[in-house]
Amino acid sequence: MKYYLMLFAGLGLSLDVYSQSTLYQTSPQYSLDHQIELFEKQFFSASLYDNTRLLNEDLSNEQKKSAELNRAMSALQVGSPDGPGLMKSYIYDHGNHPSVTSAGLYLGDHFFYKRNYTEANESYALVNPNSLGDENRADLYFKQGFGHFQMKNYGQAAPFFDQAKVLNTSVSPDAYYYSGYMAMESGDHEKAISDLHTASQDVFYSGKVPYLLAALYYNTGSYDQLISYAEPMFGRGQQLEKPEIIHLYLAEAYYAKQDYLNASSHYESYINSRKGTLSREEIYKAGISLFEIQNYPRAAEYLKNSASANDELGQASSYYLGHAYLKQENYQFASTSFAAASKADFNKQIQEDALVNYAKVNLQKGSFQAAIAALDEYLDKYPNGTHKAEMETLLSEALVNTNDYLRAIEQMDRITNKSPRIQSAYQKVAFYQAMVYFRDQRWDGAIAYLDKSLAYPVDRTIVLESHFWKGEAYSAGGELPLAINSYEQAISLGRSTSSSYLTKSLYGLGYAYFNSQKYPQAEVHFKTYTDRLRGRDNKENYDDAMLRLGDCYYVQKRFSESAAVFQQAINEGNSGIDYAYYRLAVVQNFQTRNQEALYQLDALISRYPSSLYYEDALYQKGQINMEETNYSEASRAYSDLINGKPNSPFVPYALEGRAVANFSMQNYDQTIQDYKTILDRHPNAQNAETALKGLQETLALQGRSGEFSDYLARYKGSNPSNTSVQSLEFEAAKSMYFDKNYTQASRAFESYLRNYPQSAQKADALYFLGDSYFQLGNKDQALAQFKSLENEPASPQRVRAIQRIGGIELENGNFEQAIPYLQTAAENARNKIEEAEAVQGLMVANFETKKYNQAIANADRLLTLDGIIPESTPKALLTKAKAEREMDKKVDAETTLMTLVNEYKTEQGAEGLYWLAYSFQEKGDVAQSNETIFDFSGPFVDFGYWYGRMFLLLADNYVTLGEDFQAKATLESIVEKSTNEEIKSMAQTKLQTLN
Repeated sequence: MKYYLMLFAGLGLSLDVYSQSTLYQTSPQYSLDHQIELFEKQFFSASLYDNTRLLNEDLSNEQKKSAELNRAMSALQVGSPDGPGLMKSYIYDHGNHPSVTSAGLYLGDHFFYKRNYTEANESYALVNPNSLGDENRADLYFKQGFGHFQMKNYGQAAPFFDQAKVLNTSVSPDAYYYSGYMAMESGDHEKAISDLHTASQDVFYSGKVPYLLAALYYNTGSYDQLISYAEPMFGRGQQLEKPEIIHLYLAEAYYAKQDYLNASSHYESYINSRKGTLSREEIYKAGISLFEIQNYPRAAEYLKNSASANDELGQASSYYLGHAYLKQENYQFASTSFAAASKADFNKQIQEDALVNYAKVNLQKGSFQAAIAALDEYLDKYPNGTHKAEMETLLSEALVNTNDYLRAIEQMDRITNKSPRIQSAYQKVAFYQAMVYFRDQRWDGAIAYLDKSLAYPVDRTIVLESHFWKGEAYSAGGELPLAINSYEQAISLGRSTSSSYLTKSLYGLGYAYFNSQKYPQAEVHFKTYTDRLRGRDNKENYDDAMLRLGDCYYVQKRFSESAAVFQQAINEGNSGIDYAYYRLAVVQNFQTRNQEALYQLDALISRYPSSLYYEDALYQKGQINMEETNYSEASRAYSDLINGKPNSPFVPYALEGRAVANFSMQNYDQTIQDYKTILDRHPNAQNAETALKGLQETLALQGRSGEFSDYLARYKGSNPSNTSVQSLEFEAAKSMYFDKNYTQASRAFESYLRNYPQSAQKADALYFLGDSYFQLGNKDQALAQFKSLENEPASPQRVRAIQRIGGIELENGNFEQAIPYLQTAAENARNKIEEAEAVQGLMVANFETKKYNQAIANADRLLTLDGIIPESTPKALLTKAKAEREMDKKVDAETTLMTLVNEYKTEQGAEGLYWLAYSFQEKGDVAQSNETIFDFSGPFVDFGYWYGRMFLLLADNYVTLGEDFQAKATLESIVEKSTNEEIKSMAQTKLQTLN
C-alpha cells in the first residue's frame, strides 16, 4: 500500500486538517475522505461508485483530481475494462502534477504483477525516475529490466539492470544477478562473472550463483579459476543450488587438466546425486578418469555404456573397455571389446591397435583360431604396420596351437621364404593335421600330411613320431611293405633316444610282419617289445603282444615256446586270458597233452561264458575227446555247442562230430538224426557230402537204405555240379555283390530266389539281396528281406540279418521295435565290432524310449569296448550323461560330462560341453558356466552347431549378469562368423530382443 499513500500525500490531502470543522461533514471533502477509507478497507466497488458520483458535484480543482485518481485506482482494483484508460487519462491530463509519478508507478505495478510486462513497461515509461528517491528509482529500473528480461529482450533489459545495480539499494543483488545471467546468455562472460560474483555476496544468492559461475569458468576454459572458486565450497557446509552441476563442471575441469583422480571423484559425486544423467561423452570421460587411476572395474561400468553406439566415441570406449577388462584378466570381455573397436574405422590408429590387442588377448585365453584370423587380417590389412614383426612372431606361435590345422597350413604355404620359426610351426601343424586324419581313419590324408611334416625336419622327436604314425597308417590301409619301411625308419631314429615311440614302433613292426605272414621277423619284434615292457607300470600293448608272440611260435610249430608264452599270459592275468586259455589248449593238443588241453578249455568255458572263443572252446573240447575216444564227453561238448549257440558256424561240424561219437557208441538213431539235421538245415555246408555218406552208411547198417534216396535227391538239388546253371547264377550274383554293383546284384538275387525258392543257398541269397537293397538306400525293401530270414533255420546269415534289422529300425526311429533285435545281435556277436555296434544301438534305443537305467548300463558296457568302432566312447559318455540328467542325477552327469570334454575333442565332446555349461547355468552358477565355456570351447570350434549353442548360452549369461554390451557383442560375432544358419537365426532373434 506504500504507493497509495504516496499518491494521497502528493495531492496534499489530510484528514486531520478538516477534522475540526463542523462544515467538514457536509462538504465534498468529507465524501473524498470517506472514499479513501473505503479504498483502504478494499471496498473497491463502493469506492468506484462514490468517486464517480462525486465528480458530478461542485468540487475544487484539487478535489476533482483526487476523485479522478481514486476512481481510476478503484477501477484497476476491480478489474474494470476502463481502469487502465482512466489512469492513463489522469496521467496525460495532469502531467505536471506531483501525483502523476505515483500514478504511473501504480499503473505499471498493476500490469507488472499481472505479468503483463509490455503494458507494465509502457506505464513505467510514463514515470520520471528523477522524481524518485534511490530506493524507488532502483525498484523502477529493476522492474523495467525484469519486464524486458521476461520477454527475452535482453538488450533492452540490460541498461535498466545496470542502472538499478549501482544505486546500492535492496534490489541491487537482484539486478546484479539478472544482469550477470543475461550477460552469460549473450556470451559476455567477463561481465557475467563480475555481476554474478557481486550478486553472490548477498545471502539469498550465495547458494544460487555458484553453479552459474562454475559454468562460466568452464565455458571460458578458466579451469584453474573454476577449481579454486568451486572446490572450497564443498568444504564449507554451504547450501548450494544444483551442487551436482558444480560437481560435473569440476569433473570436466579436472579431466581437461588430466587430474584424473579428482575428475573421477566429481564424476562419481554427480552420479551418486541421482539428479541427472551424464551424456555419452561425459560417461566416456568418467570411464577414462577411472581407468587412469587404475580403478578398472568401475571404469568398465562407465565405458560399456559409452560404447553403446557405432560412432567414434563408441570405438574409443570399446578400445579402453578392452584394456580395462584386460587389466582385470577378464580375457573374454576384453576380446569382445577389442573386436568391436577393430571393426569401426572412425579412428584408424585405434582400429589398428584394437586388432593387435584382439589377437593378443585371444592368444592369451587360448582361442587360437580367432587369434590366427586376427593376426592374418592384420598382416593383410597393414603390410607395413608398426606391429608387423611382432604379429608374424605371434602368428607362428598361434599356428602351432590352433585346431584349424588346414587353415594354418594354407596360411604358411603362402609364405615363400619360411623363417626357421615358421618351418618349426609348419612341421608341428602338419603333424597335428595328420593325427586328425588318422583319428578319422583317413589313412591317405594322414600319410600325405605326415610327409608334409617331414619336409621340415626341425624337431627330431616329431620326425620320429611321424615315421611311426606313417607305419600305423600304412598298416591300417593294408600297405604292409610300406608300413614295415616306416616302422624301421622310426626304430633307426629312436635307438639313440629314450622316446616311447621306439617301443611303439617295435609293436607296430611286429604286427606288420605278422600280417605279412613273416612270422620269424614278427617274433623278433614282439619278443623285444614284451621284454622291454615287462617290468614297467605302463605296459601299453604288452598283453596283446604276448598273445601274438605265442601265435608266432605256434605258426612256426615251436610248440613248447608257444605253450610257455600262453601259460605266462594266464599267470600274469593277461587282458586276453580267454584267448590264452584257448590257444594253450590248441598247442597242448598238438603236443598230445590232451588232458592238460581239456583243462584249459574247461577253464575257458566255465570262467568266460561271454568270451568270443567260447564256441571254439566247446568245439575243440569235443574234438579232443574224440581223439581220446571219450565219445560220451565229446557228444556232451558238441551238444552244449549245438544247443547253446544255435547260430554258430560251428554247428554243422558239431553235428557231424556228435554223429560220429554216437555212431562209435552205437547210438545209430541219434547218428542218423544228426546227419539228417545237417542235410535239412545246412545243406550247403562244407561237410554236407560227408554227412550224406555217413547217413548212407548208418542207414545201411540199420537196414533202412530205402530212406537214403530221398536225401540223395535233395543233396543233388542243393549241391549241383559246378557247371550247373543254378550254381553259375548264384556265383554270378555273389560276384556282383562283392564288386559293389548292388543294383545288378539285387536283380540277380531276385531272379535267383524266384527260380530256386528251395535252394540250399537261400539264406545266403536272402541276406545278400537285403544288404544290396540296404547299400542302395532302399531300407524298406532291405528290412523285408532281412525279416524273411527270421523264418529260416539258425545260421550266421540269420544273426547278421537280425543285427541289420535292429540297425534299420533304430535309424527309422522305431526304437522300441529295435531293442529285441539289438539284444539278440549283442548276445550272438562273433567279434568285438559286432558287439560294439549292437550295444551302441541298444544304448540309443533305450535312451530314446526313456529306459535310462538300461541306457546307462549299455553305455558302461560300450565303454569297456573302447575304440572298437569310431567315436563309440564319446557317444557312450554323452548318452550316459544325458540319461543321468534325465534321472536328476545332475552331479553324476557333470562328472561324466567333464570326462567327455577333457578327453574327446569330437562332436560329442562339443555337445557335452554345452550341457556342462548349461548345467551350471541351470543351478544359478553363471560365472562357472561362463568359465567352462571360456576354458574348454577352443578345441570344438569346428563343430558349428554346438559351438554356436555354447556362445548363445554365453550371451544369455551376460544378460543375466547385466552385461548387455558383452551380450550384444557376442551375438553380433555369432551372426558375423557362424557358418550354421540355424545358429545365426537364433542369434539374430536374440539380438532383436536385446535391442
